[in-house]
Amino acid sequence: MTMDVHVRELRYFVAVAEELHFTRAAERLYVSQPALSKQVRALERQLGVELFRRDRHGVALTYAGTALLPHARRVLADWAEGAAAVESARAAQRSILVVGMSTSPVRGGLLPAIRSRFTAAHPEAVVRLRQVNWEDPTAGLADGAADVAFVWLPLPGQDRFAWTVIAEEPLLVALPETHPLAGRAEIDFADLLDEPFLALPESTGPLRDYWLALDARDGRPARIGAEIASTEETYEALAAGLGVCLVAEGNVPLLTLGGVTARPVRGVTPSRYVLAWRREDERRPLVRAYAEACRRVTERA
Repeated sequence: MTMDVHVRELRYFVAVAEELHFTRAAERLYVSQPALSKQVRALERQLGVELFRRDRHGVALTYAGTALLPHARRVLADWAEGAAAVESARAAQRSILVVGMSTSPVRGGLLPAIRSRFTAAHPEAVVRLRQVNWEDPTAGLADGAADVAFVWLPLPGQDRFAWTVIAEEPLLVALPETHPLAGRAEIDFADLLDEPFLALPESTGPLRDYWLALDARDGRPARIGAEIASTEETYEALAAGLGVCLVAEGNVPLLTLGGVTARPVRGVTPSRYVLAWRREDERRPLVRAYAEACRRVTERA
């Protein structure tokens, strides 16, 4: 008996055996009914037995077909496990970790320090940085484009993610150097309530609300001077006098270029900058290792 049977033929056999209908089995497999019938007949010729009884009453398994079915299912299950193991091995061999970010974590050489600690533990790993604009507050986590990401809290759909806090920083207000409040050493947020604010895109949801400090406005709506989706756009809008914006202490150097300054603000909650990842990926070795490297570096800072 010739036993050079292909996985595809077994898959076709199992589909027909479970449906007991060639047309339905073909639809399930996304193949034509003639092609399915041809493959099943080829399998029967190889095995030298009839697997199905076909007559005007329908399709039924023969004694030989009934005997083969549990073994065919077992072979297909084993093959699926083997294919998954190969894919896992291939992924591990590639060892690529995509790190998303919308604003570079410029805090005291944080990013190079994390990379150095991570690659020392995983020299085979390749770290790829993925820069995104602020329209995606998850920096690629939500759509799977990033494995881990440097982001600000709060996040839309926050229950989906886990994180480790990198920095909790006081907020300052960035404003043009010619602004009437620029001469103060410190500013009460109450004095900013009537100012036009630069706002993140609406797609950022709760993060937009946070940077507008809605919780400190006692129900008063924020005046929106312009929407911004990157550091560059923010600086240009500030320099043009389109509005003011809150900024975390660690990001002040990114905005206080020519014509723009920043002052501490009283009456607003500190910002939280984190490394986040999807909860479903918490067991992935590279995700765990990068998070651990991040924790070790921030503990020493």
